[in-house]
Amino acid sequence: MNNIINKIKQFLKTSLIGGVVVILPIAVLIGVFGWIFTFVSKRIEPLTNYVVLKYDLQEFIASIIAIALILALCFVIGAVVRTNLGKYLYQFIDYNLLSKIPGFKLIRETTTQLIGKNKTLFSAVALINPFENDTLLTGFITDKNSDADYYTVFIPTGPNPTSGNIMHIKSQFVHIIDISVEQAMKTIISCGAGTDKLMQLYNKELKKTK
Repeated sequence: MNNIINKIKQFLKTSLIGGVVVILPIAVLIGVFGWIFTFVSKRIEPLTNYVVLKYDLQEFIASIIAIALILALCFVIGAVVRTNLGKYLYQFIDYNLLSKIPGFKLIRETTTQLIGKNKTLFSAVALINPFENDTLLTGFITDKNSDADYYTVFIPTGPNPTSGNIMHIKSQFVHIIDISVEQAMKTIISCGAGTDKLMQLYNKELKKTK
């Protein structure tokens, strides 16, 4: 009898855990997309309101149309930038205006990492131990101090990786992980989901040093 009860308990436990494993990534993905949609819809609210009043549509449909228009505009701009004239104009505006805006370069580099383009702003991924205890933070190496044994690291906040903190940490508390910046960025926007590989690589590096 006890054996049957234990089997039932084990079945219920494994089924519940299996369901969580399936549902949790989907829930995180829906949450991220929901956050992105809310963020974008707030920024395009004037355009959405215009579409609602002009064509008497529901606000949700108007938001979808407005986002589609913005994506179409992005496509057109991207096509123009591919031409010699467009590339020259973009570089001129970027150098003389956009690059002078505080934080613009960080946002641009972070965005390009999220869509899979390699840039040199973040040279490596690291797990940072700033408090000299068992706490670890996911960070990105941005510089190495040549006069002192310090790394400059950017530690983003999730799920918005364009904001965070810049820290100057002794190298002994910076554990560089052999993982791509793009993969690490995905764990930031998913609020930590998928960091198991980070921790596996970290533990592997620890074993090597012992």
